[in-house]
Amino acid sequence: MYKLLIVDDEALIRRGIKNLIDMPKLQISEVYEASNGKEALEIAGKTLPDMILADINMPLMNGLEFSIEVRKILPNARIAMITGYDYFDYAVSALKAGVDDYILKPVSKDDISILLKSMVEKVNEQRAKQSASEIVKEIDEFNEENAEYNYKKKIDQVLKENISNSEFGLKNLASELGLSTGYLSSKFREIYGLNFQDYVVHMRVSKAKLLLLSTDMKMYEIAQNLGFEDPNYFSASFKKHIGISPSEFKKSVEGK
Repeated sequence: MYKLLIVDDEALIRRGIKNLIDMPKLQISEVYEASNGKEALEIAGKTLPDMILADINMPLMNGLEFSIEVRKILPNARIAMITGYDYFDYAVSALKAGVDDYILKPVSKDDISILLKSMVEKVNEQRAKQSASEIVKEIDEFNEENAEYNYKKKIDQVLKENISNSEFGLKNLASELGLSTGYLSSKFREIYGLNFQDYVVHMRVSKAKLLLLSTDMKMYEIAQNLGFEDPNYFSASFKKHIGISPSEFKKSVEGK
């Protein structure tokens, strides 16, 4: 069902359009009236009509001025003007004001019926496109979420397999995933909230905590196992992330 706003300073014309046209047949369930552009603007903001039929000549705010302003509130509403003008300059001005159609005076019942029927059809098309667009958007968002999940799953697996490889870097990971290094770098930060290097160090330090607590491996062995070629660099990285050295961490936990 649709909502229509009729704007004309002559009450007789408004009532004539409202009462003589078979609104239910056109699936128009609500009809609002306004006697000038300013009043129409207020009503449009409250009722959000799908279609607007307005006279070009009105007090306080003419039809074109009203069209420009109402477009800011209702960018998708269909707007038609009732006018006595029929020349090129007017048509250009109407298009610039966001008018979709216009009808020349004098108008008949049939003229208005045909115009409203056309407007209803256009609103229908617009709604169908909007629904299709929303469905496509939902599918795209679902696919994007799925893709991110799959990326994360694959990345986690590859990093786990290469945690002891000190030479494994972003370029290697990009090659494994079939992505460009630049794209992966951006996507990596988007998924993990860290750049590749920081995340890998964080991952290795987390694994180091587990090894320190569950094995009797020496510091240099843990460092090598986690891809740190230099045990001192391992110790420094661990302290930077945890706040204490690996040996201090082990003692602090074992002493509890």
